[in-house]
Amino acid sequence: MIPAPSAATTAPPRASAATLDRFSYDDDIVRKFLFATLIWGVVGMLVGLLIALQLANPLFNFNTAWLSFGRLRPLHTNAVIFAFAGNAFFTGCYYSTQRLLKARMFSDGLSRFHFWGWQAIIVSAALTLPMGFTQAKEYAELEWPIDIAIAVVWVAFAVNFFGTLIRRRERHLYVALWFYIASIVTVAILHIVNNLSMPAGLFKSYSIYAGVQDAFMQWWYGHNAVAFFLTTPFLGLMYYFMPKAAEGPVFSYKLSILHFWSLVFMYIWAGPHHLHYTALPEWASTVGMLFSVMLWAPSWGGMINGLLTLRGAWHKVASDPILKFFVVGITAYGMSTFEGPMLSIKSVNALAHYTDWIIAHVHTGALGWNGFMTFGMVYWLLPRLFQTEIYSKKAMELHFWIGSVGIVLYVVAIYSAGVTQGLMWRAFDTTGRLAYPDFVETVLKLMPMYWMRVVGGSFFIVGMFIFAWNIMMTWMRRPKTYAVPIIEAAPLSPKYVDDHPAVPAHGLWARFNQVQWHRAWERTPMLFTALTILAVVVASLFEILPTFLIKSNVPTIASVKPYTPLELAGRDMYIAEGCFNCHSQMVRPFRYETERFGEYSKPGESVYEHPFLWGSRRIGPDLAREGGKYPDLWHVRHFENPRAVTAKSIMPAYAHFLTQSIDFEQIQSRVDAMAMVGVPYGDAVNTAPAMARAQAKTIAAAIVEQGGPRGLEDKQIVAIVAYMQRLGRDIKVQKTASKGAL
Repeated sequence: MIPAPSAATTAPPRASAATLDRFSYDDDIVRKFLFATLIWGVVGMLVGLLIALQLANPLFNFNTAWLSFGRLRPLHTNAVIFAFAGNAFFTGCYYSTQRLLKARMFSDGLSRFHFWGWQAIIVSAALTLPMGFTQAKEYAELEWPIDIAIAVVWVAFAVNFFGTLIRRRERHLYVALWFYIASIVTVAILHIVNNLSMPAGLFKSYSIYAGVQDAFMQWWYGHNAVAFFLTTPFLGLMYYFMPKAAEGPVFSYKLSILHFWSLVFMYIWAGPHHLHYTALPEWASTVGMLFSVMLWAPSWGGMINGLLTLRGAWHKVASDPILKFFVVGITAYGMSTFEGPMLSIKSVNALAHYTDWIIAHVHTGALGWNGFMTFGMVYWLLPRLFQTEIYSKKAMELHFWIGSVGIVLYVVAIYSAGVTQGLMWRAFDTTGRLAYPDFVETVLKLMPMYWMRVVGGSFFIVGMFIFAWNIMMTWMRRPKTYAVPIIEAAPLSPKYVDDHPAVPAHGLWARFNQVQWHRAWERTPMLFTALTILAVVVASLFEILPTFLIKSNVPTIASVKPYTPLELAGRDMYIAEGCFNCHSQMVRPFRYETERFGEYSKPGESVYEHPFLWGSRRIGPDLAREGGKYPDLWHVRHFENPRAVTAKSIMPAYAHFLTQSIDFEQIQSRVDAMAMVGVPYGDAVNTAPAMARAQAKTIAAAIVEQGGPRGLEDKQIVAIVAYMQRLGRDIKVQKTASKGAL
């Protein structure tokens, strides 16, 4: 068993007073991150409530471009993941690291640079995402200047953390620190590799990867961003704060070792399961599925280790709301990590992918695991950080029950919505035709469930306000001056001497089972870190290298050409408005999809897509074969007022497309950037604005011919129409040419 981290259980052998170091912990930085957690949690969840209302009724878009669902949805996800959960991790990490290592953080200056730098990054995200500056990559939407800032701040955090490891006064690394190490190094690798891009302006860039490779890299990043930003950091917090709250040791040291190394190695393989039945090579998605299914065992190992930490202390749960939060949080982790492997199975994924089922799955983890673990940790920290009693234990209890009810209402409603979507999309009538050929029929069936989600989300946010009130009232009762305890601890001796050597074991398995080898790793943080990096990098390269080096993974199609300059401008508008958050561009090879949307998508169709836009959710229909389906004027009317074309549509209006002008001169820099990442643009690298103007005039004239308004040749609407009409056309050209040859 691992003893609960405490001065009594981790103290080195007694030393004379003359050899003891005297120091204090930096709790001021912990308080700063705690308040940031609270503020961004409220902001992120309120934005989530607003976009939930927009799905229930498009009136809540307020006909304002920067408040539309497409622009606010990435703001919500970034605020909850990187602002709320990120600051929560930093809160617990700064508090526990100092105590586990018996050392003040390496640099107070780096601690404050990390805090203010991270908050500045969050503010920049809150400003740029509603303005339409996005890379269109899920959980990696922020543009290149902010990505650089993230890397700089994260490196500062890493230097501060590893500097503290080097200056530690505790020889062995407690299990929580293993998970912190894995999180810090892996997030750095994921962030840098996935966000490699070519700038085309101050807040515009294009991924250096295209199509299939970009999709692979994005979900290698996206799945593992969940793993190493929302899972491993919070497992570290669980291993520290759960034993503290339960006043007992962690259940099993050996299970912790198995849990950690299997999780770190297996998680990194699992990303491709997000791309089943897409244009990704089948071998890659199959490998992702296999490792995802295997992940169930180590994930539940962590859950079991957490829950069994309460052995002999379950009676405390009834009276201690902090333990209630932890128990529900760990249970939600267990549910999510059972469901994730299940969803990775291809037959299940075929039903669930692109539906609200995935949204329910994500929120079980985010609200239950990350949210409740954060609440429990913060409540435990309040009296220790503010040096006074928590203002109201009854408010803690009320927060727990209101939050729990909110989670249940939310996920039950959205699970129901997801299953409804999946079954309606694939339903055929007795004549063999689609039972619901009009996509909006499915959307209308979801409205009661969407309103129930609003109710559930509102409950959870009410709990957040109770949480905030209790924190502020506790803070107001703090002493005028915080006491700063002086800690005494012996420095590490130059050489390690084992005061309690293990009894020699006989046989290879017996010696291995003593895990002295792992205790040796724990005494050498840099070796431990190097082994963690090796596990992550090796697992990543086994999937990445074949995807990029074997050309047969992405067979090319001769008729597929780059977008024209005007179509590229329209595509950039599509990205800026966040349309990829509601529409996929990937027809899967199922009869119910090809009957509804057209021929299934091929890998070679997206070789010039920087970034890929296959989507991860269908609130609206797939657009991969949209080109030529409707006349230009239909698209003009649809963007101006979707409900004038499709009654009951929940799509926001984009009337500003008809009044805002195209910046033709800006198009040249974007074509140049695309050429630099390998798109063969030919003459367009010299004449992009002129080519765009000529195509815009042609489309504007066609709109007038069809009975539409005049004077649109310099308006944004012609660019977005050009892009819509191009989608899926290249593959049709190839089929026409093939028929002609016959």
